[in-house]
Amino acid sequence: MSGMAGATPPPSGASPVPADAAAPTVASRAVVAPRRGPLATLNPLAKLAAPLPAMLVVVFSRDPLLPLAFIVLSLLVLLLGARLSGRVVAALLIGTPLAAVVLGFSFGVWVDPASLSGPATSTVLFSIGGWSFTLAAYAVGFTTGLRIIAVLMLSLMAGLTSTGPEFVRAMVQNLRVPYRIGYTALAALRFVPRFGHELEIIRAAHRVRGTVRGRGPIAAVRRALGTAVPLLASAIRHAERVALAMDARAFGAHPTRTERTLSPWRLRDTLFVVGFVAVSAIIVWATWGR
Repeated sequence: MSGMAGATPPPSGASPVPADAAAPTVASRAVVAPRRGPLATLNPLAKLAAPLPAMLVVVFSRDPLLPLAFIVLSLLVLLLGARLSGRVVAALLIGTPLAAVVLGFSFGVWVDPASLSGPATSTVLFSIGGWSFTLAAYAVGFTTGLRIIAVLMLSLMAGLTSTGPEFVRAMVQNLRVPYRIGYTALAALRFVPRFGHELEIIRAAHRVRGTVRGRGPIAAVRRALGTAVPLLASAIRHAERVALAMDARAFGAHPTRTERTLSPWRLRDTLFVVGFVAVSAIIVWATWGR
């Protein structure tokens, strides 16, 4: 009461200003995150459904031109539609061709020379004893590596521009996946980084107490057994806290649940899926068997 009595009244003729009048501006600045490009505004399911037919076609392809075309298409979509960091862009532009070259040698080693034909079989790249690695074997391995990279690049359109909670919300709201399954799986996935943090704390505590001694496999097994019990106890405590928090919020008590963040399917999602599938069909028609 004394605080109310000592308060200074507003001047006459002036409307009273609410105490939180400036709060929306500050809150909006803190909540609104920077845009991550046009791909980030799409529904996560759209970014997953659009490249899915292309992935299936790439798996069954046998020529290097088709997966190479989808790799280029995926790179263009990522570079133009997502605001990636410099490290990610460098990894995509430099790491992709290097990975294709390395995978060509890795898969080419396992190719049966008897199944190869053509003039490239006579071109020997290197030999080890009586075994020779030919250009034909490298071509088969390189094509296999391109298919794997193409599937990976197509999946990165959704992986680099969406998060796990966004996928869960999209599946619950658009695919009618029961929220008991979706959010339970999401809570289980969030256990993994917490367990990593708890493991680092346990290891630091062991180092402080001087219990980490010795080298070799026996010492490594002893250290692993020493961290297993406290990590298991911490996991059980954390699981109990999460279960109590979910029960306190009536999780699973009703068939539906109010969503804090909506993930609707818009017209632009349909246009993106249709457009990407159309471009994929053109690529398949132009490169299949060429």
